[in-house]
Amino acid sequence: MTYTGEVSVGGETDVRELRDLTISKLAVGPMSNNVYLLRCHETGEQLLIDAAYDDQRILELVGNAGLATIVTTHRHADHVQALEDVAIATGARTAAGEHDADALPLAPDRRLSDGDTVGVGTRTLAVIHLVGHTPGSIALRYDDPDGHPHVFTGDSLFPGGVGNTGSPQDFASLIDDVETKLFADLPDDTWVYPGHGDDLPGLGIERPNLAAWRERGW
Repeated sequence: MTYTGEVSVGGETDVRELRDLTISKLAVGPMSNNVYLLRCHETGEQLLIDAAYDDQRILELVGNAGLATIVTTHRHADHVQALEDVAIATGARTAAGEHDADALPLAPDRRLSDGDTVGVGTRTLAVIHLVGHTPGSIALRYDDPDGHPHVFTGDSLFPGGVGNTGSPQDFASLIDDVETKLFADLPDDTWVYPGHGDDLPGLGIERPNLAAWRERGW
C-alpha cells in the first residue's frame, strides 16, 4: 500500500518502507497529534518521536520489539502527555532539545543541541535546532541512502507555513531558522513530517511561498 501520511485519531497507522527504516505514523489525542515510530531494518531497534497522548495506542504501535529511545520535539503539553508512561513501560531512554528539557514532565536522559545526532539501530538522525515555536524546538533529519531526505519538524514547519509563535520576535527567529536550516540546506524533494496533520511531500512545494510567509507574519 502506498504511504500518504494521511491519518486520523482512532484510525489506522500509515506505514512507509524505506531501504533501511520503517516509518509508522499514528494520530492520537484530542488535538490530533502525530506520533512517529522509526524501526531499523538491520537491528530491529525502534525510536519514537513525540509520545503525545494515549499511551496504550503508542504501546500497541511499539509492539513486542521494544523501544530504545523517545525523542520529544518540543515542550508543549500536547506533545508529552504519554511521555512518562511510555518511557516507564518500555524502559526507553528519552531525549529533547536542551532549551525545552527543564519544562518536560520527565527529565530527559539526553539534552540535544543543534548538530547532534540520534541513533536508531545502525541509522542516524541529525538534530536541527529551530528557535521560535519554543526555545528548544528541534527537528530530526534522516538522509535515505537510496532516496530523498526525510525531516520530522514537530510544530516548527507545516504545509502552508511555520508553527505558531508568541511574538513578532519569535516569528522572525522561526522563519529565519526554517529558511536557513531547512530550505537552504535541503533539496526540493525533502519529505516533511509535521507534528499535526498531513505531511508536506516536498520542500519545493512551499519554497516559492517563503517571502509571502515572512510578509504576512505567520
